[in-house]
Amino acid sequence: MTNKEIYKKTLVFSVKRLLIDLIELLLLIGMCVLGFLLLDKTMNQGLIGLFIGLIVGIIIIAIISHFISYSLKAGQIAMMTKGITDGALPDNVYAEGKAIVKKRFATVAAYYAITNVIKGIFNQLGKGITAVGKMVGGDAGNNVGSAISSVIQIVVAYLCDCCLGWVFYREETSAAKATCEGAVLFFKHGKTLAKNMGRIFGMGILSLLVIGGAFTGIFYLIFMLIPGAFAALSNEIIEISAKSNSAPPEFLTNPTTLMIAAAAVLGIIIWTIIHSTFIRPFILTGVLRNYIESGKNDIPNESSFSMLDKKSEKFAKLHRELGNA
Repeated sequence: MTNKEIYKKTLVFSVKRLLIDLIELLLLIGMCVLGFLLLDKTMNQGLIGLFIGLIVGIIIIAIISHFISYSLKAGQIAMMTKGITDGALPDNVYAEGKAIVKKRFATVAAYYAITNVIKGIFNQLGKGITAVGKMVGGDAGNNVGSAISSVIQIVVAYLCDCCLGWVFYREETSAAKATCEGAVLFFKHGKTLAKNMGRIFGMGILSLLVIGGAFTGIFYLIFMLIPGAFAALSNEIIEISAKSNSAPPEFLTNPTTLMIAAAAVLGIIIWTIIHSTFIRPFILTGVLRNYIESGKNDIPNESSFSMLDKKSEKFAKLHRELGNA
């Protein structure tokens, strides 16, 4: 199967994730508006109410993501992996994906235990690379290191998904051992995987400019219909700043620039949803194929695990646990 065929077949997961994301976004906006209106009418503290609503909304979204969204993401990666390795996918990819996730990770806790280890390993290795840049170049190196860190966080997200795909591919191997193998693969075949960087960042920047820019403009036009709300919000900011003897950024005290800032924030949120739901899976299909193909004929063994023992404490701990099992 081609990358495009796999992407189209697994699009059902993306659609379901989009519906969940839209529900989460509506909940977040609803809680913010509700909090603002309640405290604005009762205590004339609309801004505080907005932040309370924001916090409550984030908590609700975190719960939904923890128990629902994870299965959609994991199921999609499982089916992408199957399409790459088997060259075919079943008619009902959604049901098959759910079944594979349930078989591989019997509980939500088991899934998050492995994914947290994967993230921990790659994040720890990324911090090591960043630290080298800071050490070598002083202040300039610090800036370079910070820039590297930002890039690494994006790369780490893809590596984590690829490593999870490897865990699904190695279905006859324990999830812990497959995780170790997946982490080693990146360092054994770094040059092969490096060619994906242009695809990751090029498509990411393009989608940000096109999608994020378009929705920023749309939200700004909508906000122009309710200028009074932004005038009230900017006044709240000025009053709170005066009481605390602080100086807020000038754009927050001007209703027009505040309107632009709010539109940009919402535009980026919408871009994040659309990019992660539709664009990123397409990019991931190609990255995952290169990742799995690089390791299929060169599966890491016990001796290669020692490569990372000194580079990542989390990896070394998982490796030790395997030895004691």
